Amino acid sequence: MSSSKLNLLDFSNKSVATLHLTWFAFFMTFVMWFSLPPLKPLIMQSIQMTPQQWAALLTLNVALTIPARIVVGSLVDKFGPRNIYSGLLILSAVVLIAFAFSTTFEQLALFRFLLGFVGAGFVIGIRLVSEWFPARQVGLAEGIYGGWGNFGAAAAGFTLPFLAIHVFGGVDGWRYAMTAAAVLAAFYGVVFYIFARNTPKGSTYFKPKKSGGLEVSNKKDFWFYVALNVPMYLILAVLAWKMSPANLKLLSATTTNILYVVLVALFIFQFTQIYRVNKDMLKNGVPEHDKYEFKQVAILSWAYLASFGSELAVVSVLPAFFMDTFKGLSISQAAMLGGSFAFMNLVARPGGGWVSDRLGRRFSMSIIFGGIAIGYVLLSQINGNWPLPLAFAAVFICSLFVQAGCGSVFAVVPLIKRRMTGQISGMAGAYGNVGGLAFLTINTFVTIHTFFYVLAGAAALAFFFIQFLKEPKGHTVEVNEDGSLQKIEVA
Repeated sequence: MSSSKLNLLDFSNKSVATLHLTWFAFFMTFVMWFSLPPLKPLIMQSIQMTPQQWAALLTLNVALTIPARIVVGSLVDKFGPRNIYSGLLILSAVVLIAFAFSTTFEQLALFRFLLGFVGAGFVIGIRLVSEWFPARQVGLAEGIYGGWGNFGAAAAGFTLPFLAIHVFGGVDGWRYAMTAAAVLAAFYGVVFYIFARNTPKGSTYFKPKKSGGLEVSNKKDFWFYVALNVPMYLILAVLAWKMSPANLKLLSATTTNILYVVLVALFIFQFTQIYRVNKDMLKNGVPEHDKYEFKQVAILSWAYLASFGSELAVVSVLPAFFMDTFKGLSISQAAMLGGSFAFMNLVARPGGGWVSDRLGRRFSMSIIFGGIAIGYVLLSQINGNWPLPLAFAAVFICSLFVQAGCGSVFAVVPLIKRRMTGQISGMAGAYGNVGGLAFLTINTFVTIHTFFYVLAGAAALAFFFIQFLKEPKGHTVEVNEDGSLQKIEVA
C-alpha cells in the first residue's frame, strides 16, 4: 500500500476488506446496544413500566460499558481482536435474546445491565484496524471504522420499530425484532471469525508483557495512571446515586451503600493489578526503547471525553431543547433535528482522521477542538427568535467539529504503543462514556444554555491539553519473541 489514497471499493486489497469486515462488526454491536430507545413505547406497554423504571433501564444500558472497555481492551491485546470480536457478538446476542423474552422489570434490568458490555466492541476494532493500515492512512481508516460503525445506533432506530410493528406485529413484536437483530449479530460473529485475521500475513501481533493493566515507563506515570482511573469509579458511584432513594428511588439505601463498597473494593483490586504489572518497572525502570509518555493517553482520554462524551449528552438533550425553544415542532421533527447531530458521524469522523493523516495530529486536533468549543458557544446562543434553519445550521457546524474530534483522537491512539493499543483505546473509550454520563448529570442541575457552556469549557480545556501532545515522529519499537527489536512507523 504505497499510495496514501484509500480505495474503499478495492475488496481484493485485504486491508480494505478487513476494514469493511470490522466496521460492520462494530455496526452490529451498536444495533444491539441501541435497540432499547426506539422501542420504548412498545416495551413500556408490554411490561407495564413506570417512567422511573424506564429511566433506570437507560442508565443500566451504559453502566457496564465504562469498566467493560477497560477489560475488553486488555483482552484484545492478549488474545487478539478476531477471537474477542467474534465472542462479543455471539455472547451479546444471547444476552439480547434473554432481554427480549424477559417478563419482569427485574429481568429486563439484569439483562440490560449485562448488555452494556457490548458497548465495549468499539475498542476491539481500533486495535485490528491499526494492524492493517500504515501510519499515513490509519487516521482515515479508524475514522471510517468508528463513523460507519456508529451508524448502527441510527439503523436500530430506523429498522427495529418497523420490524416490531409492521413485520412481526402484536404485543410481542418488539421481542421478535430484537431477536432478529441478535440472530443477525451472532451469525456475523461466526462470519467475522472465519474471514478476519489479526494481522497481515507475515506480521507479528505484539502482546503486552503482562495483562491486568497498562505498562508505564516511570513512577510519576504510575501514579498518574492510578489517578486517571478514579473518575471512572466516581461516575459509577453517581449512577448508583441516581437509582438510590435520593433520586429515582429504584434501589434501597442498603443496596446503594453496598454498591459504593463494591466500587471501592474494585478500585483497590485494580490498583493491585496495576502494581503487579508495573512492579518490575518501579524497581528497575524500563529500557529506553520501550518508554512512552503516559500523558499522551491522558490527553487523548480527555479529548474523547470532550468530543464523544459531549456527543452522547447532546444527542440526548437536543430533541427536548428544540421542542422547548421552537414552539409548534412535533416530536418526530424534534427527534430528527436532534438525531442529525449523530448522523454526521458517517462523514465527519472519517474526515477528522483524514485531516490528521494529512496535516499532522496535534495541529489538526488543535483546530478541531477549538472549533468544538466555538460550536458549543454558538449553540448556547440559540433562542426562539432564531430562524429554525439557522439553528439547524449551527447544530450542523458544531456536529461537524465534534465528530471530526472523535476521528482525530483515534488517529493518534494506535501510534502510541502498538502492543497496548487495545488498552489505550479502552481507557480513551471509557472516558467518552464518563463524559456522557457526567455531562448528563450536570444538565439536571443547570439551564440548557449553561450546559452548552460547560461543553464548550471541556473542549477548550482539551484544546489547552493538546498543546502538550507529542506529535508522533519516526518509529516506535516493539520486541519480537526472539528478543530482536522491530521498528513500527508512526509518522
